[in-house]
Formats: sequence, C-alpha cells, structure tokens
Amino acid sequence: MAARRRTSGLEALAAMPWPVGIGLGIAGFLLVRYGAPWYFSQDSSAISKAFAQGLANGPVQVFSWVVLLICWLGAGLSYIKQRQRARLFDAQSKTLELSALSWRQFESLVAEWFHRQGYQVVETGGGGPDGGIDLILRKGGRKELVQCKHWKRRQVSVTTVREMWGLLQHHQADGVWIVCTGEFTADAATFAAGKPVHLVTGAQLGSLMQEISAGAQPSPFSEEVPAPSLTCPRCGRGMVERQNRRTGDRFFGCETYPACKGTSAKP
Repeated sequence: MAARRRTSGLEALAAMPWPVGIGLGIAGFLLVRYGAPWYFSQDSSAISKAFAQGLANGPVQVFSWVVLLICWLGAGLSYIKQRQRARLFDAQSKTLELSALSWRQFESLVAEWFHRQGYQVVETGGGGPDGGIDLILRKGGRKELVQCKHWKRRQVSVTTVREMWGLLQHHQADGVWIVCTGEFTADAATFAAGKPVHLVTGAQLGSLMQEISAGAQPSPFSEEVPAPSLTCPRCGRGMVERQNRRTGDRFFGCETYPACKGTSAKP
C-alpha cells in the first residue's frame, strides 16, 4: 500500500461537496466575526470586556474574511472537480474504456457514479493506486466506505475484502464497497456473501453507468433475501433472492456472485 500523503486544509475542503464549503465559510465568518467577541463580552470582568472590544475592532475582522475566502476557494475547487468528474463519467458511459484510465481518474469516475445515485461523496485521497479508503459515502444516515481497485491484470483477492471488512468495523461504518476494473476471486465473493460488503466488477460498473446515463436511477444492488432451502445448480452454494433491475422480476441467484452466475427462477 502506498504511503498516505498529508493533505492541506484547502485540499480537505476541495474534497468535500462544494455546498459544504460554502456553508462552512459562512459559519466560520459569523463565528469569528461575531461569535468570539460575543462570547468574551459575556464575562463581567474588565479584562474580558476589553478583549471582546479588541476582537470586535481589531485584526479579527480581517481574519474572518480570510476564513470565508479560504472556505469559498475550497468550494470553488470542489465545484470544478465535480464538473470534471461529470464530463469523465459521460465520456466513459459511451466508451467504457475503464482500463485506459489512470487510477486517479478511475477513483473520480467511481465518485461520480455514487454522486449520481444521491450519495454525498467525500474523496479522502486514499492510499494511492494500491489501496486504502478512497471515498466516504453518506446517504440516509448511513456511512459507507469505498475502495477503488484499478488493477488491469489481477483479480481482487479475499485478502483485500478481509481488509475492508476490518476497516468497516474499525470506522463503525454501515457498509463497504470495493469497485474494481476487473473481477474478484471466488474466495473473495464467498467471504463477502451475507455481509454488508459490496463487490462491483468492471463489467457491472460499466452496465450500471450506462443505465444512469440512459436516465434510469437504479439502486446499485437490490436487497438480497437469503433462500436457505435452495442450492445453486452450478456450484452447490446457497442462493439469495434478487430483483432484475430492468424488468423488476424476482429470481434466485448464487450467493457467491459474480464468481458464480448460477440462477434459478422463482417458483
């Protein structure tokens, strides 16, 4: 795993959704400009009142504008990044040349994919091309972690899935996602089955991107309901009930998908 680079405050603001930066700028301005003087003025001592007066009329006024400017500059950079992600997403939805992207472009593409599904997305900078938490998602009170794997020739192994499972518990998240340009090993799919660990292959990502570009707003994956009495006709594993995103039909699919694509019609 690559060493994580320290990020500046401006970079952290640029990684947030731009409306957040706008709001932080306004809140910071009001807090520094009016909040601090008011707080010290509540103390009855002469020193505190004099200090409050100095805050109201001194360099704090200038500093409050600096806070506002920095936050809004970060919001502007965030807006520019969002527009760049949107253009990349639209282009890739037509060509689906995921392997031709750099790891950073792939991460931006995945961020836009989640953004278009209504998630609030924060880019953490991750651990570079090899691993780490790349995105933090929030939606409906849930917090989920995302790792992007831009591996052109390797399958994502169960080791990576186990690491993300550990990060879910460490960060007290509600779910984790691993999105790759290729495939996952059978062991990886087996370990993820039944856990809030979502594995997205490059082929799945491309298909879902095209659905969104066509105007559909599908959930990334339908809720899976265990079907313990059924076994997969291809590998003998358990089956879960799923829903076809296009037709709405319910069916049973292998719990280790995408490693095994065995299905059975719902009786």
